[in-house]
Amino acid sequence: MNAHRHEAEGNGAVVTPRLLGPAEIRDLAQLLDVTPTKKLGQNFVHDANTVRRIVQTAGVERGETVLEIGPGLGSLTLGLLEAGASVIAVEIDRRLAEQLPHTVRIMQPGTELHVVHDDALRVTELPGEPVRLVANLPYNVSVPVLLHLLVHFPSLRSGIVMVQAEVGHRLAAEPGSKIYGAPSVKAAWYGRWRIAGQVSRMVFWPVPNVDSVLVGFERADVPGTEAERIATFAIIDAAFQQRRKMLRQALSGVLGGSSAAATSVLARAGIAPESRGEQLTMDDFLRIARAAR
Repeated sequence: MNAHRHEAEGNGAVVTPRLLGPAEIRDLAQLLDVTPTKKLGQNFVHDANTVRRIVQTAGVERGETVLEIGPGLGSLTLGLLEAGASVIAVEIDRRLAEQLPHTVRIMQPGTELHVVHDDALRVTELPGEPVRLVANLPYNVSVPVLLHLLVHFPSLRSGIVMVQAEVGHRLAAEPGSKIYGAPSVKAAWYGRWRIAGQVSRMVFWPVPNVDSVLVGFERADVPGTEAERIATFAIIDAAFQQRRKMLRQALSGVLGGSSAAATSVLARAGIAPESRGEQLTMDDFLRIARAAR
């Protein structure tokens, strides 16, 4: 990789930039013969100011271990390392996974990076216990990846993820909202979510045809057991698959096989059978799952 070295003012010293810009992104893509694919949701960030804003918004502290998903060419990875974090990066593309340590060695020598070549939807073990998640998540799998990581890595206490705007607003939606749905309720099982900022399309290569937002979360103690989570999530899925129907109808398939059986369970949970899924909080769904037992 051509590191695009330049002379520092005053002393003529050769300096290597610490973060990737458009020129470095082009160099790396050409070196690796990488053409970003929609299948993998690859849109690489090439703006250093955006990278530093994401790291700052995430509250990354020196010495802590951060998990990054889909590091790509390394834009955000370098920003996290610059802040003094130890980074565990999970990358599904072998070429990118193999190049990333070389990029880091050139641009930020002496920093601590662990690359895991794997699918983020399948990884269940990591070389360390990350306390924070900071990632530019592929648009097509962002919600499943988030939920998978929160299930398998309880050490994650907070994070900032960049996702498609529509997905981000759904994650942070409150009950009663038109965009409140299964992702909103399932995310709430793990803690509080918020929209933490907007991201311009122009900081990506290639430029995506969707807007992006930063979504932040703070983890809370889970409200129930793993068995209760699985039961609750099944009820959530049923409620939103037929979101226009009253719960006594939408949940009949998972609560006894009939509208009458569902009505009985809902009554025990203190939920009006005429309610709809979009009106219920995560705690309401948990009460239904417990009543169904």
